Amino acid sequence: MTNGPTLLGIRHHGPGSARAVAAALAQLRPDVVLIEGPPEADRLVELAAEKDLVPPVALLAHVVDDPARAAFWPFAVFSPEWVALRYAVDHQVPVRFIDLPAAHTLAEPGTDPGPAAPGGAPGVGVGEGEGTGTAEAEGAGDGPGPDPIAALAAAAGHDDPERWWEDVVEHRAPGADALAPFEAVAEAMTALREGTPTGRRDALREAYMRQQLRAAHRAGHRRIAVVCGAWHVPALRELPTVAHDKALLAGLPKKVKTEITWVPWTHRRLSQHTGYGAGIDSPGWYHHLFTAEGDTVARWLTTVAELLRAEDHPVSSAHVIEAVRLAETLAAMRGRPLAGLTETLDAVRAVMCDGSEVALALVHDRLVVGDALGEVPDSAPAVPLQRDLARLQRSLRLKPEPADRELVLDLRRELDTERSTLLHRLRLLGIDWGAPSRSAVNSTGTFRETWQLRWEPEFAVRVVEAAQWGTTVEGAATGKAVGAAERAGELAELTALAERCLLAALPAALPAVMRLLADRAALDTDIAQLAAALPALVRALRYGDVRGTDGAALADVARGLAERICVGLPTACTGLDQDGANAMRSHLDAVHAAVGLLASENAAEHTERAPGHVEHTEHAAEDPIADRWAAALHALAAREPAGGPATGAPGLLRGRAVRLLLDDGRLGTEEAGRRLGLVLSPGGTPADAAGWVEGFLAGGGALLLHDTRLLALLDDWLVGVRPEAFTDLLPVLRRTFSALEAGVRRTVGERVAAGPLGSAARPAAADTAVLDEARADAALPALARLLGLPPAPVRIPRQADRRSG
Repeated sequence: MTNGPTLLGIRHHGPGSARAVAAALAQLRPDVVLIEGPPEADRLVELAAEKDLVPPVALLAHVVDDPARAAFWPFAVFSPEWVALRYAVDHQVPVRFIDLPAAHTLAEPGTDPGPAAPGGAPGVGVGEGEGTGTAEAEGAGDGPGPDPIAALAAAAGHDDPERWWEDVVEHRAPGADALAPFEAVAEAMTALREGTPTGRRDALREAYMRQQLRAAHRAGHRRIAVVCGAWHVPALRELPTVAHDKALLAGLPKKVKTEITWVPWTHRRLSQHTGYGAGIDSPGWYHHLFTAEGDTVARWLTTVAELLRAEDHPVSSAHVIEAVRLAETLAAMRGRPLAGLTETLDAVRAVMCDGSEVALALVHDRLVVGDALGEVPDSAPAVPLQRDLARLQRSLRLKPEPADRELVLDLRRELDTERSTLLHRLRLLGIDWGAPSRSAVNSTGTFRETWQLRWEPEFAVRVVEAAQWGTTVEGAATGKAVGAAERAGELAELTALAERCLLAALPAALPAVMRLLADRAALDTDIAQLAAALPALVRALRYGDVRGTDGAALADVARGLAERICVGLPTACTGLDQDGANAMRSHLDAVHAAVGLLASENAAEHTERAPGHVEHTEHAAEDPIADRWAAALHALAAREPAGGPATGAPGLLRGRAVRLLLDDGRLGTEEAGRRLGLVLSPGGTPADAAGWVEGFLAGGGALLLHDTRLLALLDDWLVGVRPEAFTDLLPVLRRTFSALEAGVRRTVGERVAAGPLGSAARPAAADTAVLDEARADAALPALARLLGLPPAPVRIPRQADRRSG
C-alpha cells in the first residue's frame, strides 16, 4: 500500500464485488478512498451518513441553463461503489470521486456521460457499454466495446457469461486474502486489453483518473484505495507521463455550469437496459444475495411462499422444503457450486407454481425485480419547485410509490379536490405521475375522478426542467400554461388548454388563455376547427361547476362558437369526400353532445337565478342554442345532392342528422320513415343510400326493433339492390351492421327470417326472379362434397326466391 494505490476492479452493481470490496477495505484500512464517479458529487458525500438516505438512490447532474441535459449515476445497497462510500463515511476516511466531471461530459448536447457513471451496466466498465445508457449516447461515442465477462466465460468454456460470473464471483465467499480476487481480475483484464484499441471516451476518462491518483499522492495520502470498473485497472496501474495525460485532456469540451444532487431511484429502473437504467436483470435477487446472512436459497424461497400465499396460491411449508431440495439438486446436476437464480426459479415453477408461467411472472415481477424505492433526506440540494412538491406530497398524503396504484377521488371532499388539482398541475408541467383512468365504480357524475399513480425516477429531471416556469407547483403550472397558449397553433389546442387550466385551478392563467382563445375564435372560419374546439370548452364548464370556479367567460366563448357552427354547418358539409364525411360525422356527434350540455348548463343557470319560478325554468329549457342547432340539423338533413354529389351533403351526414333529431324528439318516427323511404327509393344512388343508413343506425339499432316499418323499408331496399351494386356496397353494409349491438343483430335476423315485414310492398320482381339453372347446376358437385353426399347429380326445386336462394 505504501508503494502505490490499490486498485479494486469491480463489476458495477455486483453483490459479489460489493462483498469483496468491503472485505478488502477492512483489510487495507486506507487513508483515502477514490471512487469512479463525477467529482461534483464530493460535496454530497456527507449525506451518505444520514439515515434518511436509503438506496436505491442516484446522483443527478444537470446543466443549469438546459435541465434536459442531465444524467444519473444509480447506487443500490449491493453496488460496490456504495459499499466503498459508506465505509469511508463510517470510518471518517476522506473519499473522492475521480471520473470525468459532469461539467465536461454534459457540455456537448446529445452526449451522455455514461462511461463516467459508477451506476453503469452490470459489466466491468467497458467503453460506451457502461453508464446510464441513454438512447442519445448509443451512437455518440466510439461505439460499444467488447464484453469482458463474455470473453472470460468463453475462455473458461462457458456459453453463459452471467452464470459463469455467478459461479466464480457472486457465489464465492471472501477468503483469507481479500485482495486475491482483485489481483486475478486485474490480470484477466490486462490480458483482454492487449490488442484491444481504447476508445476516445475511455482514454479521456482514464487520463483524468490518473491525474486524480497523482493529486492524492501529492496530498500526502499513502494508503490509497481505488474502486473502479475492472476494465480500467490496467490503464491506472501503468502511469504514463503527466504531459501525456495533459495532452489527451486538452481536447475536452469547455465546461458548462452544472448542479448535482441525490434523488430516489428504484429497483425496477435498475433492471432496464435502455434510458437511465443499469441493465440488471434481477436487482431484487441481487439485493437478497447481498443482505441475507446464510441459507440464501431457503430464505428466498420462504419469501416466495409468503408472496404466493398473499395472492391466494396454495403454498405450504412442505412446498418450500421440496423447492429447496430441488434447487440444490439442480445445481449439483449442472455442476454449479451453489443454486443460482436459474435453479431457484426452476424449483419455484415446478413445486410452488405447478408449472404456471403466470404465477412465476408474479414472482419475477415482485421479487426478482422488485419495487423498492429509495429515500433522500430533506437536506439534499434541490430546486425550490422540488421542495414545494415534496411539501404538497406530505400535506396531501400522496407518497410517491414505484408500483401502480389506483386513486379514486371524490371532488366533493376538500382533500380529494386538492389532490386532483396537484395531479392536473403536474400533468401540465409534463410530470405524468398520475394518469386519468376509468373507475371500476359506475358513476356518471363529474365529482368522481380515478387516477393511476406511478412514480418514475425520471420525474426528478422533469421537475428541474419545470423550475424555469416558477418556484412553486402553482406558479410553474401557470407560467407553463400561459407560454403554451402563446405558442398554440390551432383553436382546439387553446380550448384543451383552457379545460386543463380549469382542472388545475389556475385562475391566474385562465384570463390570458381566454383572451387568446376569444381572439383566435373570432378569426377562425373553419367549421371543422370550431367543431373540434367546442366540446373541450363545454367539458371545462362542467368541471368548473363541480370545482366552484367562475366559468362565465368560458360560457360566453362556448356559446359564440356554437352559434357560428350552427350557421356554417350545412355549407361546411357540402361536397365532402368519404374521408371528409367520416371526420365531419365525428365532429357532428361531439358538437351535438356539447350543445346538449351547454343547454343544460344554461337551464341550470336560469333556475339558480330565479328559484321558484316554474315558467322561468321551462323557458330556460328551450335554450336558443339548442333550437339553432336543431335548425342546422334540419337544414343538413334536407341538403340532398340533387345535381350530383358536389351539390349536397353526403348521405352519411344527412342520415346522422336525421338520427340525432329523432333521438332528441325533434323529429317523429313517421317523418324519419318517410325520409328513409325517399333515400332508399330507386331514384337515389345505392352508395348514397348506404351512407345514409350507416349514419342513421350509428349509435344503436334498437329503433329497428321498435318500428318494424323502418326495418321493412331497409329489408326491401336490400332485396332490390342490383347484384353489381350490392358487391360495391358490401363493405359499408358490413361496417354498419357489425357496429350494432349483438342482441339487436340477432333479433333483426330472426325477424327477417320469420317472414314478410310491415306493410311495405315488395317489388313484384322479387317473387318472380328467374333462377339461372346453368349456374346453379355448376355448383352442385362442390355442394355435394361439402355435405358428404354421393357425387350423383342433385336437383333442387326451382321456385326459391332471391332471399331464400
